[in-house]
Amino acid sequence: MPELPEVENVKNALCQTVKGKKITAIEVRYEPMIKNMSSQEFKNKLTGQTIHEIKRRGKYLVFYFDDYVLLSHLRMEGKYFVVHPDFELNPHIHIVMALDDGNRLVYQDTRKFGTYHLYDKSVDLEETPPFKVLGVEPFSPEFTPHYLKEKIKNKKKPIKSLLLDQSVVCGLGNIYVDEVLYRARLHPLTSSADLGDSDIENVVKYTVEVLARAIELGGTTIRTFSSSHGVLGSFQNELLVHQKKGEACGTCQSEIEKIKVGGRGTYFCPTCQNLDTGEK
Repeated sequence: MPELPEVENVKNALCQTVKGKKITAIEVRYEPMIKNMSSQEFKNKLTGQTIHEIKRRGKYLVFYFDDYVLLSHLRMEGKYFVVHPDFELNPHIHIVMALDDGNRLVYQDTRKFGTYHLYDKSVDLEETPPFKVLGVEPFSPEFTPHYLKEKIKNKKKPIKSLLLDQSVVCGLGNIYVDEVLYRARLHPLTSSADLGDSDIENVVKYTVEVLARAIELGGTTIRTFSSSHGVLGSFQNELLVHQKKGEACGTCQSEIEKIKVGGRGTYFCPTCQNLDTGEK
């Protein structure tokens, strides 16, 4: 699943290729992706609109047009491509936007989980259903040890589950939470109620460091995800625990293990991330 670094790099690629382009026509090939209006209204509103800016909020792409704002979530396997007019559309391409330069911006999604919400530009996005529940951005000045401490106060969920909760901090996903917790020397099942101040400081510190490094390297390319235009990220070469089951820990040489936490495959070092190593 594309997480914050991957979405950030998709955003950057799209800014380079479609920013300033006008949409001359739209084809919606899978209507359930349009969540807050009919597909016909979606097409009517966006046809003739120019893409002025593309930003990111959590794992959402935010397209700013003349009169509207489009929120796009890639979910599990969504990808954007800019293709020539003669490009043969495959069955997994569900949204096609013809551009005024003759090219087309297409959205491909094998599992059809991606979503679109279109709002008037005057709407307060933070009050819309997709954004209303989102926590702070990891790179925001608001993401501090104090903020995290207050968000997890009196909660006994495993720290991994809480970091995956988009209402706590948005953009983190399975891969990067594993990497953050390894660097913070916290077992993924550690109760949030057992975290001390230094543990919380480490989680904030390594969340920012890991995500920044992943963005720098173009994200992580595993399984079926690649960025726009097939650009492959290389952060997977710096993963220390995720998908390393059975391999030796780079710090202590113990064997990396895999468990399920909240239904998610979770990788950790049983020695470096012993349940007793967190500050009480």
